[in-house]
Amino acid sequence: MTARIKTDIRFKPVGQFEETRFEKIHNVIFESSDDASIEVAEEIAALIKRKDAENKMCVLGLATGSSPIRVYEELVRMHQEEGLSFKNVVSFNLDEYLPMDKENTMSYHFFMHEHLFNHVDIPAENVHIPDGKISSDKVVSYCLSYEQKIKDYGGLDFQLLGIGRTGHIGFNEPGSHYNSGTRVITLDHITRVDAAPAFLGIDKVPRKAITMGISTVRNAKRIVLLGWGQNKAEIIKNTVEGKISSQVPATYLQNHENCTFVLDTGAGSELTRNKTPWLVKPCEWTNDLTAKAIVWLCNKTDKTILSLTDKDYNDNGMADLLSLKDSYDLNIWMFNRLQHTITGWPGGKPNAEDTNRPERALPARKRVIIFSPHPDDDVISMGGTFDRLIEQGHEVHVVYQTSGNIAVSDTDARKYAEISKRISPSEEAQTIIDTIKTKKESSFDSPEVRKLKGNIRRAESYAATRYLGLEDNKVHFLDLPFYETGTIKKNNLAEEDILLMIDIIKKIKPHQIFAAGDLADPHGTHRVCLDAVFAAMKRLKNETFFKDCWLWLYRGAWHEWEINEIEMAVPMSPDQVLKKRNAIFAHQSQKDGVMFQGDDSREFWMRAEERNRDTAKKYNALGLSDYAAMEAFVRHKFD
Repeated sequence: MTARIKTDIRFKPVGQFEETRFEKIHNVIFESSDDASIEVAEEIAALIKRKDAENKMCVLGLATGSSPIRVYEELVRMHQEEGLSFKNVVSFNLDEYLPMDKENTMSYHFFMHEHLFNHVDIPAENVHIPDGKISSDKVVSYCLSYEQKIKDYGGLDFQLLGIGRTGHIGFNEPGSHYNSGTRVITLDHITRVDAAPAFLGIDKVPRKAITMGISTVRNAKRIVLLGWGQNKAEIIKNTVEGKISSQVPATYLQNHENCTFVLDTGAGSELTRNKTPWLVKPCEWTNDLTAKAIVWLCNKTDKTILSLTDKDYNDNGMADLLSLKDSYDLNIWMFNRLQHTITGWPGGKPNAEDTNRPERALPARKRVIIFSPHPDDDVISMGGTFDRLIEQGHEVHVVYQTSGNIAVSDTDARKYAEISKRISPSEEAQTIIDTIKTKKESSFDSPEVRKLKGNIRRAESYAATRYLGLEDNKVHFLDLPFYETGTIKKNNLAEEDILLMIDIIKKIKPHQIFAAGDLADPHGTHRVCLDAVFAAMKRLKNETFFKDCWLWLYRGAWHEWEINEIEMAVPMSPDQVLKKRNAIFAHQSQKDGVMFQGDDSREFWMRAEERNRDTAKKYNALGLSDYAAMEAFVRHKFD
C-alpha cells in the first residue's frame, strides 16, 4: 500500500513526507521532539475544541511512557494558560501492567494522573484506565466490557501511540493478531528489559499486562505515533518500510488511512530517504552528504576509500556525484578529510602547523572542562582522551553534573551503611539500614539514603580521577537540582540548574569543553545535561573567554558517532585501553548488574571497549592506519 498525504495534518516538519517506493506510512520529521510534541498537542487541542463546538464528546486513546510526556505538558499548559477545557473529553488508556496497584508509582494509572489528569478539568468518570488488579476469573469479561465502552462512545476519535523496540503498540507484542481486541498479554523479554530501569531491575517488572488490541487501535479515526531518539530508528524503519507482519505489530498501521508517525531526526535517521537519499531522488551534494555517501559505498562494496572506482559510484546510485568530480578526486578528498580527524593531541599539538588538525595549537596549555552527566560518563565515554589531556599538561577539570544517586542499589547502600556503623556506630547509619530493610517496592528513597548513595558515587569518582592523575581540587560536583527528585522521573531544567552551570564555566574560563552528546540513555539525563550546557554557553557568548572556547561532544555507552560525522578521533594504545578499563572499574556500584543498562546486557566497560575498537576497525577498513581503539568527537559550533 502507498501511504497518502493527509489533508488535516497540522505539522510543519523539517522535511515534508514524500511518497517513495520505500515508505508505506505517512511520517514527518522534526529537529526536536519538543517542537514535534507541541504540534501534536495543538492537533489534539483543536480536535477537543471542534468537538465541543459541535456539542460532542471527544474520545481520546492515550499512551504512557516517555514519548508522550511533553505532549501532556503542553496540553496542561494550554489548560492553565489558554483555558483549554477537558470537560467534553473521554479518555481510554492503551494498557496497564498486571498485577499493578493504582497507587504504585510504576502504574500507568499513577503516570496519567501525575502527567495529565491531576492538572486538567476532565471529569473523573470520563477517565478509563485498565484495572491492573482485576482478578483472573473476571479479566475476560472485564476486557470485553472495556472494549464495549469504547464502542458505546462511538470509537476513538484520536489515538496517541508510542512504539517499543519489538514493534509493539500498546502492549501488542510480536505475534499479536490483526483483529485482536482488549486482552491480557504476556510481555516480551525485550519489553521487560526496556522497562527495567524504571522498576530498578528486570525482576521487578510484571510479566503480564492488559492492552487494547490491534483492532481496537486500528478502528481509531486518527492515529499519531510518536518516535524519539536514535534507539527507535531501526524499528521505525522496519515499520515504515517493511512488510506487514505480526512479528512487527506496528506494521499493521500501514493499512490505516489517517495515521502519521511524528519523529525527531534521531528516530527518522534510518529511513532510506535520510540514510541514503541518493537512492530516492537527486541530491544536493554538500560536503557532509558526500562524505556520508562515500563511507556507505565503502561499506557496501567492502573497499577502501582509495580503491573505489567510477563503476562503484555509478552502480550504486551516485552517477550525479561523478558528474561533479571524478572518483579519483572524490577518493583523495575523502581520504584526507578522514585522515585529518586523527590526532594524538586532543588539546592541540604545541608548535605545530594546525590548519588540518582538529584542535588549535594555541594556547599550548589549555583549560579544559569535561562535563559528565553521571559520575562515570567521563571515563566510560572519553577515558583515554581524559588521560591524554592530563599527560600532555593541560589544566583539566571534570564536572559531574548530577549525583547519580538513583543508580546505586539498595544492597550497595546498605553494605556501606553497615561498614560505616562497624567503624563508628551511629544512629544515622542505623536509621539508613532500617530504612532500606523496610523499604517497599514502590516507595522512594529517603533524603538520608539518597545522600549516602550520592556519596558512594562521589567516592568512586575520586577513585577514578585520582587513578588518572587528576588533583582532587580539579573535580567538581554540581548536583544539579533537576535530578534530585529521588525518582526516575526528573524535573525539567530550571534556572537554578543553568546558573550552576554558568558559575562553573565562568570560574574556569575554559578553552575546551567536552560534553555528552549521547541522547540515548534510558532515563533522559544526558539530554537534560546537554541542554544545560547549551543554555549556559548561550548566555556566556558575549564573555571575552567564550570567543576562544570550543565545545566537543562525545557519545557514551549506547551509540557512537557515524564515521562521516567524526571531527576528532583520538587513537588509544592497548595500554591506554587497559588504563581506561581500570578507571571505569573504580565505579564499583555500577558493575555487576547495573540498573540503567538500557537494551544492552553488557557492562559499561565492555561496551566502551567494543565501541572504541569498532571505531578503529572502521577507520582501518576505509584504508587508514590500524589502531587498537579510538574515541570520537564532534565539534558543536554555535550560531
